[in-house]
Amino acid sequence: MPAYLIAEIDVADPQLYEEYRRRVPALIAEYGGRYLARGGALEVKEGDWTPKRLVLVEFASMEQARRFYESPAYAPLLALRRQATRSRLVLVEGA
Repeated sequence: MPAYLIAEIDVADPQLYEEYRRRVPALIAEYGGRYLARGGALEVKEGDWTPKRLVLVEFASMEQARRFYESPAYAPLLALRRQATRSRLVLVEGA
């Protein structure tokens, strides 16, 4: 069953975030993930949620998504993202 990483990103340091953006795609691919959305145009249809940037990544399973997020290889990139942004992130199991 697929799983999805959904991140809401508010970039505070664009230069630092650009370094993260440059480095993370290869690691996501290494864990079998693929981007479905990466900061494209947003159109709010209901409610007042207006995220500045959304990222949606698909993994083969929840376990694979966890392996990526909890990997030693991602730890320095996670620290970099946390320094460069204010973020909210969830993993959700697909149907």
